[in-house]
Amino acid sequence: MSLLRSLRLCQVARTGSCSAGSLLQSPQPRHTFHAGPWLSSSASNKELLMKLRRKTGYSFVNCKKALETCGGNLKQAESWLHEQAQKEGWSKAAKLHGRKTKEGLIGLLQEGNTTVLVEVNCETDFVSRNIKFQQLVQQVAFGAMLHCQSLKDQLSTYSKGFLNSSELSELPIGHEREGSLKDQLALAIGKLGENMTLKRAAWVKVPTGFYVGSYVHGTTHSPSLHNLVLGKYGAVVICETSEPKANLEDLGRRLGQHVVGMAPLSVGSLDDEPGGEAETKMLAQPYLLDPSITLGQYVQAQGVSVIDFVRFECGEGEEAAEAD
Repeated sequence: MSLLRSLRLCQVARTGSCSAGSLLQSPQPRHTFHAGPWLSSSASNKELLMKLRRKTGYSFVNCKKALETCGGNLKQAESWLHEQAQKEGWSKAAKLHGRKTKEGLIGLLQEGNTTVLVEVNCETDFVSRNIKFQQLVQQVAFGAMLHCQSLKDQLSTYSKGFLNSSELSELPIGHEREGSLKDQLALAIGKLGENMTLKRAAWVKVPTGFYVGSYVHGTTHSPSLHNLVLGKYGAVVICETSEPKANLEDLGRRLGQHVVGMAPLSVGSLDDEPGGEAETKMLAQPYLLDPSITLGQYVQAQGVSVIDFVRFECGEGEEAAEAD
């Protein structure tokens, strides 16, 4: 089924998004650490072991080794486990470097007047459905959001920016945690055993009088961040409106749906002649949900102006890169 057909069926069903199905969780990854003699068999040490196991998700063997190495200090043992997994991840990353990463997820996160889109890639769709990979996308989206919010600017109009792979990798994990996103990438590679890349991010900030509509196709909700959605396509549309409107959220979703389905290259203007499905100017394209009118005619009737947009498609550009 084509993407356009899928989008139209989603709208008819009025679900707002198509379900990507239930989250698939892979078994706990195997690690290569080896445990020495256990400190003791006391009940307190067994309780400590269980606590570390629940908190980190690593095997009993690795948790025993961590507690033994760190003299039973839980916090140090947790750090030791992450350090070892990270080293293993960097080793695997070096071995897997160059393997194609055409699959993955788009993450869209909105907080207040700020919206970010991120793309994280992996080798297989199976891994993209794994909870640990989705947690990585969540960490990347959160890191991009913190970066955007740290930019001090006085907004009189909207602002938009992009981060490439290397810039995204160097972003810090968070205000209270050490390390960068590339460290989290290494951990994920170590756990899941596939090559992965932090491909890109885009951010948008708007002042009063502007609105950011959004849509993610094939939606899966984040493991723990309620305002993050994941999918294979994502779009944000920046609109300007002279007065508050009750239906802005629904309107923004419809505009995002149009951008995902019709893949415009520019906004264009209301003066552009109507085009067909091959038209690349957004306002001159047939409106995805009612092809009898143009997108420009639709938004004009809604009393809003479309100013800009960003569209991410997971894996786009990989085929062209291979051809080059």
